[in-house]
Amino acid sequence: MNDEGKVLKAFEDAGKPLRPGDVAKIVGIDSKEVSKYIKELKKQGKLHSPKRCYYASL
Repeated sequence: MNDEGKVLKAFEDAGKPLRPGDVAKIVGIDSKEVSKYIKELKKQGKLHSPKRCYYASL
């Protein structure tokens, strides 16, 4: 599984909105990389932001 897939899986497994830093700790990659993946996943319609600085899977 690539890093983008790991980021998406972390959101799906959490079942609640997470911040990019939380996901970085779970997945074990840099938070700047996580932020890039979040941006891409939002474009693809797989993530949304229920409140500022938090993201969740759809």
